[in-house]
This record gives sequence, C-alpha cells and structure tokens, in this order.
Amino acid sequence: MADSICRALRDGALEGELAPALTFKDSINSPFGFHAFAHVLMQLSSNILAGKSQSRGLVLLAFSRSPAYYLELLKKSGVNVGSSEKWIQILDCYTDPLGWKERFTGGEKFSNVHQEVSNLSHLCTNVRDLDNLFSSIITLGKGFVGDGNVRFCVAIDSVSDMLRHSSTSAVAGLLSNLRSNDKVSSTFWLVHEDLHEEKVIAALEYMSSMVATVEPLTPSPYVRESNLNTPYLEHSSTKGRFHVRIKRRNGRVRVICENFKVEQSGITFTSISSEDAVVNQGLVPKVQFNLQLSEKEQIDRARVVLPFEHQGNGKPIQIYDGRRSLTESKDDDKPLSTSEKSKDEGAGKGEIIYFRDSEDEMPDSDEDPDDDLDI
Repeated sequence: MADSICRALRDGALEGELAPALTFKDSINSPFGFHAFAHVLMQLSSNILAGKSQSRGLVLLAFSRSPAYYLELLKKSGVNVGSSEKWIQILDCYTDPLGWKERFTGGEKFSNVHQEVSNLSHLCTNVRDLDNLFSSIITLGKGFVGDGNVRFCVAIDSVSDMLRHSSTSAVAGLLSNLRSNDKVSSTFWLVHEDLHEEKVIAALEYMSSMVATVEPLTPSPYVRESNLNTPYLEHSSTKGRFHVRIKRRNGRVRVICENFKVEQSGITFTSISSEDAVVNQGLVPKVQFNLQLSEKEQIDRARVVLPFEHQGNGKPIQIYDGRRSLTESKDDDKPLSTSEKSKDEGAGKGEIIYFRDSEDEMPDSDEDPDDDLDI
C-alpha cells in the first residue's frame, strides 16, 4: 500500500489535471507520521535519481527539521548527495522562520556551517508571507527543471507549523496554487491531527487526492486491563496501522490498510495477517439478523420459480401478446361442433358471455348517449 502511494506521486499529474496531493496524519497516540513522510520522501528521491519519475527535481519545505538532518537522512538511505543540488532544493523554514536571528546579528543572514548544506538550502526569514513563500518554491523548482515541460515535486514536512503563523484559508490557498501549477508534478505534506480543529483537517483532506493516517494498535476488547502490562505496551508502541484513502479519477474511493513497525533503520510496512483479519471480523457489532445464507437456504432459494420463468414441461411455450393471428380469426367464423368444443374446452380455450340486465340497457356503441343534452 505504501508502494501504491509512492507510485501515484511518481507518475505525477496528467495534462490539464491537478497534481496528486498526499496528506499524512498522525497524533500523539501514534506519532510516527514523520517516519512515513520520510519513507515516501526517500522513495521518491530514488525514483527521481533513476529517471523513473515524472518530476525531475524536489523542493522540500523544512519546518520541523533542519536541512542538515535531511542531508544526513539522504546519506543513510544510500542516496548520492554529491550532485544533490541538481535535483533537490531545501527551503529552510526551520533555522530562522521569523527573522529574529537576522535582527540580532545586525542584518546579516544566518549561514549554515556545512558547505554541503549551504549548497542545497535557502533560508526563509518570514514564513508568514505565503505569497513570497510560493514564489520562492516556484523559483527554486524552475532552477533545476528549466522553462520546458519538465515538472518538480513539492514536499512540506509540517503543515502544522505553517498553521501556527498563518490562517487556514491562507495555507489552503498556497496548497491549492501548488496543485494547480503546471510545473508541479505532485505534492505531499504532514499534519498533526490532534493539534487542529476538525474543520482544518477536513479542509486539508478535501484538497488531497490521497490521505494516509497513522493509527496505534488497539488491544483486543477481550484482553482485560490487568493483562495490559508494561512489556505489552513497549512491544506495541512502535507498531500501528497505516490507513490510506485514495480518490480515483472516476470518482471512486479506495481504502486500504497495512501494518507498520518503526525500527532504527526506518519504518517497514507489512500486509495484515489472517489472524488480524479474524480479529477485525470479531469486532464487527452483532446485529439481530443474519447477513449470510446457510447451505439449505441457498438450495431453497434456487428452487423458487420466479414469475418470468415459465413451466412448459418440455413443450414449447406460446406467449399471448394481445393480438389475434389470421388463422385464429378464420377459425372463429366457423361454427364449432360438439366434439370440437369439447376439445377446445379441454385445451383451455374459453369465452366470455355477457347478458344484459334489462332491455332498457343500451348496448355498447361509439355514440355518446349525452349528445342530446343542451349544456
């Protein structure tokens, strides 16, 4: 499942459509959203270097981590950082987000210590100006993709930090402009769900084509509280469920789920085992009716003759369509003998005989009996 969202970001946007957008959500109960974010970031970086992605570059907005941290993360993942400035640019919103350090140093911009970091990072000293932030993203992206039809990807490691300094409408406008820009191939971001109101999370989900939620493992309801000892909590604290909701182009929504485990080497995803599936089925609330049919009920249902299934006992079935054939009209003119009548009666042919109640009753005709009335 994690591979499916990586492929969606790798394939990018079609001509005339919005760029795919992915929202990562986590909470304090399972604070592993950044691990999933970093996993997708490394996978997309590998695809860009291998030339398998629609995007030819990556612009990373670093709010919660320093550019040096991401440089070290790339090295640990085996990504070649020797020519990293040619395919990745980091907009440093972590070091001096409000320009305080620049003021204390007398107007001199704060510089990074490592030369490798300074080559691929650009300092942002006013994260509140989202218009300038958007212009900086587009400028950095065009720096290594040029003015052709080549696109680049945008990653934001913490939308929650952006919402600390700007309104929800302003942040939503920035994300919407990124998706609609013809230079952006795809974009993804991380948000801490429990720090914001429901309407803020709903707005971010509405703008996303994919939503990935990191949830903790919940113990079975059959496990008593006395059995929830410390070893159990320590064992399950690094595990959880990874739910993904994908909106397809045809309007349908696909929901998939996987298990994840956080280790020192990173986060790993595995499919849900059969035992977990059985437990999930056991958690379904009981209802007063059965949704499944037994074998006997299936046999009885198959024996029911539906109205459109005629019983001919091997003989051809003639369905009366309301019209009389020519042969039938000729036969009706001939008088029927007693033997023929008995045969016809045996064959099931009948007739309707009508007797008038009195002589005063007028026979049926096309004339209107009320024509003589002067109304």
